[in-house]
Amino acid sequence: MPESSIVVRPQSPDSVSYTASSRLQAAGLRPAMAIFEEAAGVVPLPPAPQPIVIADYGAATGHNSLLPIGAAIEILRKRTRSDHSILVVHTDLPDNDFTALFRTLAEDPDSYLARDSATFASAVGRSFYEQVLPSGSVHLAWSSYAIQWLSRTPAPIPDHIQVAYSADEAVRTAYKKQAAHDWHEFIAFRGRELRRGGRLVVMTMASDEDGEFGFRPLFACMLDTLDELRADGLLTEDELHRMSLPVVARREEDFFAPFAPSGRFEQLEIERLEVFNAEDRFWSQYKIDGDAKAFGEAWGAFVGAAVIPTLATALDGGLGDPRAQSFMDRLQRGLAQRMAAAPEQSQIPLAHLVLIKRPKAS
Repeated sequence: MPESSIVVRPQSPDSVSYTASSRLQAAGLRPAMAIFEEAAGVVPLPPAPQPIVIADYGAATGHNSLLPIGAAIEILRKRTRSDHSILVVHTDLPDNDFTALFRTLAEDPDSYLARDSATFASAVGRSFYEQVLPSGSVHLAWSSYAIQWLSRTPAPIPDHIQVAYSADEAVRTAYKKQAAHDWHEFIAFRGRELRRGGRLVVMTMASDEDGEFGFRPLFACMLDTLDELRADGLLTEDELHRMSLPVVARREEDFFAPFAPSGRFEQLEIERLEVFNAEDRFWSQYKIDGDAKAFGEAWGAFVGAAVIPTLATALDGGLGDPRAQSFMDRLQRGLAQRMAAAPEQSQIPLAHLVLIKRPKAS
């Protein structure tokens, strides 16, 4: 990608592959849902007929939002009348697949719309690194697997596709600066949008105290497959050099940085922060059934939905390149075969955060 390009978080080519990939993401979803339910139980609510506003930042096709938002709505209903309107606003970049999002809301059996007639859904196509919703309008907010995607690609990564495993200090510094800027902007605008007492729950990739990004077996197989595709002539050396993932995993101190030294920024405070290693669900299933082929295919589906479309944008013709579909299919298939050939557990560091908007200091 050009240095100035805006990153489009990849969307699933179809709901089946996204659902398969979301099984991995669900590794951190259940505890995050419990945190979100706690937040729903304490946020101040407006009097009817003012709607209770829930924001979903980085919604994609909605699969990681349905269960948490549905659970929060159940908590809110215990605190207010059944006809008190709840407005859920799903936000993502303008070229997100909003058709798939609304189809999910309308058809998925887990959709909150099917269970609550006084809840309404809407969507906004705008980057969450700017203001998305009116100031002081949001009571409760959710964001999962979104803020690790940078707003732009700072530089090519010369020796890897993931900056965490690059030996180039200049490139690592550029990504760190961009990640710090993006987190600052994300927090600043959420501070404007939340109402006093409102809370935002964030689930995202993290790095542990040793700086571990995780997913080492996956990246080893991915790089081997990319090298094979280059050797076969499907990719050029220049295209392979341009392939990188504008994804960062922040450390605990990175999350706290905008709040120093007072512990408050844009009236927001970090009420809770947990960095932990999530369960590798694919490995857990493999330990039960011993099915290496299914293990590899599960990882292939995850990468096919979450990563491969971004790598394909580095082809000379981008996603419209005549080789794009073949590239994506072969990369997914080759990676799945390699993961199946030597199944290995992956470390998956994640973070859960709760941010609260406090009243202005007197």
